[in-house]
Amino acid sequence: MIDEVVLTLAARIAAQLGGVAGVAAVALGGSQARGTASAGSDIDIALYYEPDSPLDVAALRTVARALDPRPEAAVTEPGAWGPWVNGGAWLVVDGRRVDWLYRDLTRVRATLADCRAGRITCDYQAGHPHGFHNHMYVAETVVCHPLHDPRGVLAALKVEATPYPEPLRRAIIRTYLWEAAFSLEIAAKGAARADVAYVAGCLYRCAACLVQVLFALNRVPFLNEKAALALAATFPLLPGGFCVVVEWTLAALGVTGPHLNQALSWMAKLTRDVAQLVEDNAPGVALPFTRIVPEG
Repeated sequence: MIDEVVLTLAARIAAQLGGVAGVAAVALGGSQARGTASAGSDIDIALYYEPDSPLDVAALRTVARALDPRPEAAVTEPGAWGPWVNGGAWLVVDGRRVDWLYRDLTRVRATLADCRAGRITCDYQAGHPHGFHNHMYVAETVVCHPLHDPRGVLAALKVEATPYPEPLRRAIIRTYLWEAAFSLEIAAKGAARADVAYVAGCLYRCAACLVQVLFALNRVPFLNEKAALALAATFPLLPGGFCVVVEWTLAALGVTGPHLNQALSWMAKLTRDVAQLVEDNAPGVALPFTRIVPEG
């Protein structure tokens, strides 16, 4: 459930943004929209625009200054933060952190079409330790709470994004179950060298891949890495002890080869458990693999 104080503040901001040229729609997003926010969670507000009707950034800056007069509050041009999280603002309004996030509607529509067809991508993106997955746009669309949608843009996108596309489910499971196993294989070589940083990175990537598989297996759109493990703990299709083992494995790697191998062994057991869960509940979806190391 969305916090009423947050919703009231977001609606007030959206009312001002809706009058800016180029703003096609405004939505509350992130954990606030999903109803999983904590007391310190930011308020994410998405600004949707058509590329052929560009945002009036000067007018957005005027709105931002009225909401947050601090000199460090800034509004970017579209594209300033990269192709996926492609600009916005970091503000403090009524004592709450408020992020504006631009969304190019042409890119959103094309990405939804790709995801419906099972074409997935992952790109390097600051703020996303496992990268920005294109299917995050599916989750954003499903989760977002429209605040200003005079032409029904968001309503139409929500129809495109639901129900959870089966080709997307199959692609995520196949891709990330394979990558989880591969991450363990290459981590074993690092453990033999007692390369703690390398093994830690591989194990995090393995865990993140397994979380991706579990979200897809349970047909839950993946929004981002934040609190994803905690949300996975609520899924009906989940190996016993999954979240606890992930947390303890990443928290207690050690610095010697034997300790690192023990961590690999725990994660390998989880990978086999997830693979078995896939086989039991989505037979034929995952690519077969035999090398999940180490075994013991």
